[in-house]
Amino acid sequence: MAHARHLLLLFVLPVFLALKRYMPPSHKGIGEPCKEHLECQSGCCAVNSLNPQKFCTAQTFFLHCLSWQKPTGHSCLDHGECQSSCCVTNSNSALRFCMPRTIFYQCLQWRKPNGALCSDHSECRSKCCILLTEVSPPRCIPRSGILAQCLPL
Repeated sequence: MAHARHLLLLFVLPVFLALKRYMPPSHKGIGEPCKEHLECQSGCCAVNSLNPQKFCTAQTFFLHCLSWQKPTGHSCLDHGECQSSCCVTNSNSALRFCMPRTIFYQCLQWRKPNGALCSDHSECRSKCCILLTEVSPPRCIPRSGILAQCLPL
């Protein structure tokens, strides 16, 4: 039994020393600041808050490195920045914000209320953008008629 242990040590020790020689000397632990994945023991260097500084983070069960995503209400530029994967405008301004999805998992764009100036049906909540008079600019109006059509008032 003791002889088997000595043989095992004779085999394992050179392999361990060889592996140690190839490992970078400064592997950082989770939570330590980093710039590249190679710096971290976990192999993941990612943003984990609104702070743009990257930190060593744990890998997922599927060995992926996930960056932190913004919660509802934070400004965003695209869907990938948000936890909800929904980055839309919430007013007339061009600014976009992370918004929750509907119960049907839809990401709904904000639309203009009735009476607001518009240039296309898709801009209005009612999906109805019409010229009210020949000289006035088009405005969002409620749908009307038996089949709720987009008809002039």
